[in-house]
Amino acid sequence: MTKIGDLVQTADWKLEKHVPVIDCVDTVTADDLFEVNVAIGKEIAHPNTNEHHISWVSLYFQPEGDKFPYQVGHYEFTAHGSAVYVHHAVSTCLKISKPGTLFAVSLCNIHGLWQSSKEINLK
Repeated sequence: MTKIGDLVQTADWKLEKHVPVIDCVDTVTADDLFEVNVAIGKEIAHPNTNEHHISWVSLYFQPEGDKFPYQVGHYEFTAHGSAVYVHHAVSTCLKISKPGTLFAVSLCNIHGLWQSSKEINLK
């Protein structure tokens, strides 16, 4: 039986336009807000047309030692042509009480699911 995780692709974000790139500080103070930016195709732009686009991005945080991640947010991109074109990037602020890992997952309507991750440490 195929699991959804078997369908998620990863790659070096510098060479692949589908990978969500997580941009934030590496170390934060516990319970202090910090900004996280997620964009698709940092070095190589991803198309944004009705025919080929990023449909959504989800951001998760899994605290170290916890069994499951928490969903930080889910962001849908619905304007891919005509009068409005959306840029597939999001910013959010969060605070954490334990170190852990951020995960970003995106969906390209043609090329499927893509994932990246970033470790976050506490001071």
